[in-house]
Amino acid sequence: MSLAAKEKHQLKKFIKELELHRGKHTELVSVYIPSGYDINKIINHLSQEQGTASNIKSSATRNNVQTALEKMIQHLRLYKKTPENGLAAFSGNVTEREGQEDFKVWSIEPPTLLKTKIYRCDKLFVLDILRDMMDSKEVYGLVVMDRREGDVAYLKGKTIIPLTSTKSNVPGKTRAGGQSSARFARLRDDAAKSFYKKIGDLMKDEFLENKNLKGIIVGGPGPTKYDFVDGNFITNELKKKIITIKDLSYTGDFGLQELLDKSQDVLANEEVATEKKLLQNFFELLATTPGKTSYGKEEVKKNLQMGTIDVLMLSEGLSDEEMDWFEEEAKKMGTNVSIISVETREGVQLREIGGVAAILRYEVRD
Repeated sequence: MSLAAKEKHQLKKFIKELELHRGKHTELVSVYIPSGYDINKIINHLSQEQGTASNIKSSATRNNVQTALEKMIQHLRLYKKTPENGLAAFSGNVTEREGQEDFKVWSIEPPTLLKTKIYRCDKLFVLDILRDMMDSKEVYGLVVMDRREGDVAYLKGKTIIPLTSTKSNVPGKTRAGGQSSARFARLRDDAAKSFYKKIGDLMKDEFLENKNLKGIIVGGPGPTKYDFVDGNFITNELKKKIITIKDLSYTGDFGLQELLDKSQDVLANEEVATEKKLLQNFFELLATTPGKTSYGKEEVKKNLQMGTIDVLMLSEGLSDEEMDWFEEEAKKMGTNVSIISVETREGVQLREIGGVAAILRYEVRD
C-alpha cells in the first residue's frame, strides 16, 4: 500500500470514529500540537487549564473536563517529543448514559505537516483541520483544444473537474462563392488567432491565481495545440507551467480523459497514475493469464489465506469492517495492499467486480 493511501485511509477511519461522540456540555477536549513545537509546553498548558476548570459551576461538567485533561496529559507524557508532522489528540467522557463515565483518549500523527496550535473544550471534537487534510491540495491544469473547440479543467487528486469550454468561430475549409483563397485563408487565420487568445484568457482566469497549481498539461488533435502554445496567446507565467503537450484523438470530455491517460509519464509520482497502472496490469493479466489473477471477495479471501497473493487491491467503496479484515490478513501473509479510489474508470471497474482483486505470486490453475 502506498504510504499516502494508507495514511489517508487511517485518517478517514479516525475521523469517522470521533464524529460519533458528542459531549453533554462543552467537555470534549481537542488538542493540536504543531510540527516542531515542544510537547512539554502543551502539557504545562493543559495542567494550567485543569486549575482553570475548577471554576466550572456544574460539578459533573467540571469533573468531566478535569478528568479528560488529566487523561490527555498522561497520554502526551508517553511521547518523548512531538512527532515529525505534529500531533492531534482528543479526550473526553464518551458514555451515552447519564451519570456514568467512559473516558477515552485518541491521538494521530497527521499525514501532512500540522501548523496550527489548538486547545479547545466543546460538545464535539474539533476535526475540521483533519478533514481538510483529506483533500488533495495540489492540482494540475488541463487544456484540450483544436480549431473547433477548447476545454479547460483541473485534475485534483484523481478527479477531472471541468471548468469551462468554448466553441470557435473559425470558418470551415469550404469558402463562400466570390471569396479569393488568399482572403479566405486570412479570415480563417484571424478567427483562429482570436480563438487561441480566448482560450489563453480562460486559462489566465482559471489558473493564474491558483497557488496550488503544480503544472499545466495541453493536448489536442493535429498541430493546433502547438500553434497555440508557441504563439503569443498565453501569459509567460502560465507558459512556464506547461509541463507537456500531448497528441490526442478527441476534444471535449473524451479528450480530457484521453489527456489524463496519456499524461501518466508526467503524473508518475501522483497516486492516480500508480493506481491506473496497477489496475491496467491486473485487467491485462485477467485477459491473457487469468490464473495469475483473483477477484471477488470470497475467491480473494481464499487465495489470501493460502498466501498466494502478491498485490491486493481494495476499493475505497468497501466497508471499514471489510477493509480492516483484508488488511489484517494481508499483513500476516506479507502481501502488498493498494487502496483504490472510485474516481477513475479503472477504479469503477474494480468496484463493479466486487471491490476486491489481486495479482498472484504465481499462476494458480483450478
